[in-house]
Amino acid sequence: MSVEQELQGLVAIVTGSSRNIGRAIALALADGGAAVVVNARSAAQDAAAVVEEIRKAGGRAAAHITNVGDPEGAAALVAVAVREFGRLDVLVNNASVRREMDFADLDYREWRDIMATSLDGAYLCSRAALPHLIAAGGGSIVNIGGLSSHTGAPRRAHVIAAKAGLAGLTRALAHDLAPHNVTVNCVAPGLIDTVRTGPEPAHHQKLATPTGRKGTPDEVANLVRFLCGPGARYITGQTIHANGGIYM
Repeated sequence: MSVEQELQGLVAIVTGSSRNIGRAIALALADGGAAVVVNARSAAQDAAAVVEEIRKAGGRAAAHITNVGDPEGAAALVAVAVREFGRLDVLVNNASVRREMDFADLDYREWRDIMATSLDGAYLCSRAALPHLIAAGGGSIVNIGGLSSHTGAPRRAHVIAAKAGLAGLTRALAHDLAPHNVTVNCVAPGLIDTVRTGPEPAHHQKLATPTGRKGTPDEVANLVRFLCGPGARYITGQTIHANGGIYM
């Protein structure tokens, strides 16, 4: 565990945190001293592995497998955090589905599946979390957006629309929740070196960062950790890019 534990005593939920950026965020928050609820839609083994990694490092963690795009699933996830750790201070809405598809083939079922996870899930989890954040005296919500929602990209109309919606939701909630001492920000990762089950997104192959490399999940996670900590209480309603300068 880190010597500096600025999140000591806090409780966090990180949706979609069984691997890649979500996993790195869960580990970073735990390293800061927070108890973390790890979430996945179906990857129970991966989620359990993240929990075990946190516990071996001396932290506290629990896992809950649920679909955050379902109202009951989102409510149950928040209930687990409060039941296991007694409170809730931080919500990171990271769960997302990023399938590529030509717009001509994009039927409503596919559209809704992407929206339900990325955008509806953030709304549902934030709604369920709010009473507990208020009871804790305030807290932090961080939504994980994406580079393509600002630049556009081919074959990702549904993904881009959902992620752009997260940026708008962030600004709206920052206004609504400020009286409750709840900050709301969006982190937009750029080209990040993650493990993918499918091919590299087509638009990634056409882009190059001024830094000459892809970012790491840890670099995104460190930014999220800062936004959840005491040094970021005056930052709200912002979309902060972590992209190696590819979008300026």
